[in-house]
Amino acid sequence: MLASNAGALLRAMTVPRTMAQFAGACAQHHAIYDVGNSTNIKWHEGGVSTEQKEDMLGQKGCVLWFTGLSGSGKSTVACTLEHALLERGKLTALLDGDNVRHGLNKNLGFSTEDREENIRRIGEVGKLFAENGVITVVSFISPYR
Repeated sequence: MLASNAGALLRAMTVPRTMAQFAGACAQHHAIYDVGNSTNIKWHEGGVSTEQKEDMLGQKGCVLWFTGLSGSGKSTVACTLEHALLERGKLTALLDGDNVRHGLNKNLGFSTEDREENIRRIGEVGKLFAENGVITVVSFISPYR
């Protein structure tokens, strides 16, 4: 079913034939914003909406956030949920705190500032997945009350 939906979508697309057409199509989708000290960073809207992706996948993107103390079973519950969703044909992404610290957040320690940045980054990653129609399961420690 997914392949046939994707094929229909590809057949219905109109692709710009020249760089000028491509640039024109892109120009209507972004503006310049100030980000930090930089004034030339642009937000680029994708050509495929969240709704189109969700329709294709047959699901709504969302973030399911499991939090708690170390050893409380967050990862076990998140993993079990991911398997249950897979059995129902749902696309998921599992973002586990320990795993994320091996890659994206490996430069962070455990100071208050680093813990806040750890959560901020994973929140942004979860948001990106959800905006693309993916059910995102997040399992992170809650270091404070």
